[in-house]
Amino acid sequence: MKLLPLGVGDAFASRWYSTSLAIEHDGAWLLIDCPHPIRKMLREAGESSGVSLEVGDFEALVLTHCHADHCSGVEGYLFFEHFVRQRKGPLAAHPEVHEALWPQHLQAGMSQLLHADGCVSRHEAGDFISPIALTEHEAVQIGPFSVEIRRTIHHIPTFALRISAGGCSIGISADTSYDEGLLDWLFEADRVVHETNYGIHTPYQALADLPDERRDRMWLVHYPDDFDLDASVIEPLIQGRLYDV
Repeated sequence: MKLLPLGVGDAFASRWYSTSLAIEHDGAWLLIDCPHPIRKMLREAGESSGVSLEVGDFEALVLTHCHADHCSGVEGYLFFEHFVRQRKGPLAAHPEVHEALWPQHLQAGMSQLLHADGCVSRHEAGDFISPIALTEHEAVQIGPFSVEIRRTIHHIPTFALRISAGGCSIGISADTSYDEGLLDWLFEADRVVHETNYGIHTPYQALADLPDERRDRMWLVHYPDDFDLDASVIEPLIQGRLYDV
């Protein structure tokens, strides 16, 4: 698998886009979280990495939770699929995330459409989304990718990911407080992408104190503007750089 970070920052970042990842295997891609402006993020990451990606190129968008720095681009993603691709956008998430996404985030901007004849049509989530339900009990296959999830410690329902394809696997923490049980689950994968930030998020020092074997298999994302990239004992992911998992 290959990993392309489209953004590596937090909700307040001025240096980077909010954290979002694209994962590739055998020509197929998954989009992990979808902040705005997702098409600009894809274009810029493509220019720096040599990878050409568009919103409609993904097997699915996998959404970890409904905070705006992770889902503010979903409206644009779905409208692009609706108006340009003329299909429903495949969106994979735990049912609790699906249930909150439409009424708490998308409904205000997507529930009605004005047509050329002046008529207004009313819409629901099912008019735009082709839902894929992720479960904490078993892996779900999306294209060549096997996707597992685990609940994290966060303000709202949030789910970490383990994604496998072609004999390779990557764990993605999503937003979470420090959680040793989650770390054990994530490190069943070959590589781990873990958030670090202030407040309820995972403190950098807690990850820096992990054994070398774990630190060497970890990448950091969701870091604040003042995070010292050069001083970190764990490699921070760089926005727009293509990585081998």
